[in-house]
Amino acid sequence: MARHDRDVFKEVWLLFDNEHGRFPLYPGESVWGSKYTYTVGDDKWGSRFQRAVRLPTERLEVQLVFPAALDPVVWGTETSMTAEASPLRTPPVRSDDGKLRQFTWITTTPALHARYRLEWRFRARPERDTDQGEFR
Repeated sequence: MARHDRDVFKEVWLLFDNEHGRFPLYPGESVWGSKYTYTVGDDKWGSRFQRAVRLPTERLEVQLVFPAALDPVVWGTETSMTAEASPLRTPPVRSDDGKLRQFTWITTTPALHARYRLEWRFRARPERDTDQGEFR
């Protein structure tokens, strides 16, 4: 269920329900969340993806797929409530499949309240001019 849907910020909440009703998670219970995927157009996306871990999580996997012709590179950082940003403990793994280049990053037992940010740059495309001018 989309909670916040703006050009610069998207937040999705998972709701566990079916035709018989809703199924809340109580302390000590767990659920295996299914995969979810979404696509964002180049005109809305930007150059980063950030995921906050707000509930105990056993495994977090992020896959980013770009056109190989753009020659993308990907890196990432981890921040927490008590630490500044530091490089991801394991780097994203790159795989090429014809016209697509995929980067996969996986962590097991991510820290509660940690934020993981993946960033990218396209080496085969000049950076967009982000100069907004001066404020006076």
